[in-house]
Amino acid sequence: MKITLIVLAILILGLGTSSIFLWNENQTAQSEINSLKANVNAMNDALEMAEIIKTEQIGKMQITYDSLAGDLRKEIELGQVKIKQAESKLSVSILDKVLFPSGKADISEEGQKILKRVGSILKNTKGKIIRVEGHTDNVPIHRNLQKQYPSNWELSSARASVVVKYLNENANIPGKRLRAVGMGPFHPVAKNSTAEGRKWNRRVEIALVPDPHK
Repeated sequence: MKITLIVLAILILGLGTSSIFLWNENQTAQSEINSLKANVNAMNDALEMAEIIKTEQIGKMQITYDSLAGDLRKEIELGQVKIKQAESKLSVSILDKVLFPSGKADISEEGQKILKRVGSILKNTKGKIIRVEGHTDNVPIHRNLQKQYPSNWELSSARASVVVKYLNENANIPGKRLRAVGMGPFHPVAKNSTAEGRKWNRRVEIALVPDPHK
């Protein structure tokens, strides 16, 4: 009889211990589930906020695009300027002959007027870097100019730099927002085999790009 009672006591104790263990396991699992749900909710909130911010940025960029298109309508109609927008990025392409005399990096009077108008609009944008790219066609620099500009690299870099300097000094755009990049002939937008293609490859592009520090 005593042995039977002892066995029953051991079984009851074992069942109780098992129940406590299972209860603890269930609580742990439930806690993990709750934590995962909280993480999923936080991720959904973050994605929703990111989408709201993206939509706002695209809307602001559209306003900038419309302002530039309206102000530069004449130049666009004359085929001197092109404006492109892709979501939160925007660029203004200006033919080199509008900004500079042939083979030079001195901004013309007409070019200064255009840059001042472009700068007055771009300086009001927020959270963007203004990247100025100088581009050329693939025709080598004339030997009469090679002492000053040995190759298209130097010419494109010089042109980008003087545009950045002009935007800083005359459109009051802070220098920390400006970048000057010489691209040479290596990023054509048209074929260099035609005069029309070379015309558009010789350009300055002023692009609004996200500021990595914002």
